[in-house]
Amino acid sequence: MQKQDGVSTVTVPVPLHREVRIGTLTSIVRQSGVPKSVFYV
Repeated sequence: MQKQDGVSTVTVPVPLHREVRIGTLTSIVRQSGVPKSVFYV
């Protein structure tokens, strides 16, 4: 999936497997702009 935000494009991978690697997940969280604290309980 991609979203164009003004001058930049944000790409979010949609993997075809069950688990997402930690690096991919970290990148998705960082690009989303949502604080990490939302994901940790």
